[in-house]
Amino acid sequence: QGRLVESGGGLVQPGGSLRLSCAPSGTIFSINVMGWYQQAPGNQRELVATITRDGSTNYADSVKGRFTISRDNAKNTVYLQMNSLKPEDSAVYYCNAKTLVRNYWGQGTQVTVSS
Repeated sequence: QGRLVESGGGLVQPGGSLRLSCAPSGTIFSINVMGWYQQAPGNQRELVATITRDGSTNYADSVKGRFTISRDNAKNTVYLQMNSLKPEDSAVYYCNAKTLVRNYWGQGTQVTVSS
C-alpha cells in the first residue's frame, strides 16, 4: 500500500528559498490532484497549493507570486518551490494526493523561517 514521503524542509532566513518534494513510497494508482497544505501550531491544516493531472494550479492568496507548485506525472511526484519566504510561512507542510477512492497524506516536513 502506497504512502507519501516529503523532503526538503528546514531552517531558512526571511527572503530565502526552499524546495519541497513529495513522492510515493509504494504504488499509488490514478492520482488526480496533488497538493501541499500547511499547519502551524494551534492552527488548522490549510491549503497552500494544488495541481491537477493536466497542470491546472490553485494557490492560497498568501503565497501567490512567491510559491510555485509543479508535478511529474510519470513519477507521481509533486514539488513546491518557495521563494521570498516570510516568518509567517513557518509550519509543517504536508503533501496530499487524491485518487477516486482515497485521500493520501505524507508525514509532514517542518519549514522554519527565522533570522
